Amino acid sequence: MSRPQPAVTPVRAIAVRPDRHLELPEQLATEEPLEIRAAGPGQEPAAVAVTMRTPGHDFELAAGFLVTEALAEAGGIAAVGYCTTADPEQRWNTVTVSLRKPWTPPPARSFLTTSSCGVCGKSSIEQVELSCAALEPTGVFDSAIVASLPDRLRDHQRVFDRTGGLHAAGLFDPSGEVVVAHEDVGRHNAVDKVVGDLVLHPRDVRGEQALVVSGRVSFEIVQKAAMAGLGLLVAVSAPSSLAVHAATRLGVTVAGFVRGGKFNIYSHPERIAFSH
Repeated sequence: MSRPQPAVTPVRAIAVRPDRHLELPEQLATEEPLEIRAAGPGQEPAAVAVTMRTPGHDFELAAGFLVTEALAEAGGIAAVGYCTTADPEQRWNTVTVSLRKPWTPPPARSFLTTSSCGVCGKSSIEQVELSCAALEPTGVFDSAIVASLPDRLRDHQRVFDRTGGLHAAGLFDPSGEVVVAHEDVGRHNAVDKVVGDLVLHPRDVRGEQALVVSGRVSFEIVQKAAMAGLGLLVAVSAPSSLAVHAATRLGVTVAGFVRGGKFNIYSHPERIAFSH
C-alpha cells in the first residue's frame, strides 16, 4: 500500500536579491509526525514513539527504530503496515509493527523524539550496553575509501538536491559501493530507515560495513550503529564527547570531519588501514 503524501511540498517564497525581490515557486522537504505502534500476537497495538520525519520508507523507519532501540530483534518482526483504525486524517502517519512474540511496551515518556535531536531520556550508556555487547572488528576499510564516502553518499541525496533540507545516511561496503541509502529531515530517522531497510529487505552483506551520515555524530547515532552491528561510523561533521565515549565502550570506530580527503579518527582505529 503506497503512501500518497510526497517527500517534497511545493510553496511560494519571496526571493530577495540585492536589486529586487520577486515571488518564486519553491520546494521544501515535507515534515510530518509518524506514530509508531507495536503489538505481539493477540495484543492490542501500543504507541511506542512519535517522531517528526519526512514521509517515505515509513515501514523501514518503524522497523529500524524498534531494532536500534532494543525493543525488537531483527528476526522478531512479522509485518509492518499503516494503521487502518487510526483517524482518517492520520492514517498515513500511523504505523503498526507486528511482532512474533509478546512484548511489554516501554514507559510512555521514554521515547519522545524530534527530527533534530533523536530520542530523549537516555540517562546513561549502560542502558545500551545491557542490550548490545561491544562490537569486534570483522574487516578493514582503506583510509582513501573512508575519505570518499561522504561524497559517495551525496550522490544518493536526490531530495536534498531539490530542497537543500534533508539529512542522509547510507551503508557502504569496503570497496565504497553503496548497499542502501535514505534521506530524512531527521538524521536519526535516516539511520533508522537504513537499518529497517536491511531488516525488511535482507541482503547478502558480508564483512565490515560503514554507516555514513551527512551531519554530526550524537550519542543516539552511535547507539543505533552499535545496536545494528555496524562498527564503522563515518560523518561529515563532528562527534559529541558522549558519542566518542559511547563508541569507545561499544566497539564502534568513529571517523569525523570527513571532507576534502581528510578526517579524524576518534575511537577504535583498527578498522581503518592507512593508504600511506
